[in-house]
Amino acid sequence: MRTVGTLVVVLAAGVALAQGQAPSQPAGAPPAPAAASVSFEKASDVPDGEKLTRSTQSLGAMREVLRQVLGKVEEARRTKDVVKLNCANEKLTQIKGLLRISEQADVSLQEALSRKETSTSDHEYTKVMIARQKVTQLRAEAEECIGQLAFRTDENLFVEVEEPENLPGGDPTRPPVPDDVVVRPPPASPIR
Repeated sequence: MRTVGTLVVVLAAGVALAQGQAPSQPAGAPPAPAAASVSFEKASDVPDGEKLTRSTQSLGAMREVLRQVLGKVEEARRTKDVVKLNCANEKLTQIKGLLRISEQADVSLQEALSRKETSTSDHEYTKVMIARQKVTQLRAEAEECIGQLAFRTDENLFVEVEEPENLPGGDPTRPPVPDDVVVRPPPASPIR
C-alpha cells in the first residue's frame, strides 16, 4: 500500500506541474502524438474528444509496457539472477500501480466529460498523461536492470592463475609439510 500512496503523491505533484506548463508546440502546428511528447500541453487546450482518445491510447501503451517488463522479469527469473529479478520486479510493481491509477483516472475522465466538468476532466486527463510518461521511464529503467551486470557467474568460466616461483615464504594457502616430530609420551605415573 505504501507504493500506491507514493505513486499518488508523485502523480499529484506532476499534475500540478503539468497544468502550469505552456504548450510545447507553436500555434498552428499539428499536435504531436502523446507518446512522443515529453512535456505536456495544458489539458484545457486539448479538446474533450481528443482527451478520451489520448487517454485510451495511453492506457494501451502502458499495458504494452507492462507486458514487456513482465517479459524482462521472466528473463531474469530464467537466468536465476536475483539482482536483476529484484530490480525488474520493483519496476513492474510501480508500473502496475501507475496503470491501476490511470485506469481509474480514465473512468473518472469519461464520467467528468459526460457531466461537462471541465476542471475534473482536465485533472484526470493530466494524471493519465503523467502516468504514461512515468511508465515509459520505468520501462527504460527495467531494461537497464536486465542489462546491468556488475559480475556474471557462468558455468563455462575458467580462471588460470600463474604463481610466481619467487614468492617470499611460499604460498600461505599451502603450508610446508612439517618434518617428523618425535614427541615423548608423558610419564605413566606422577612420581619420578
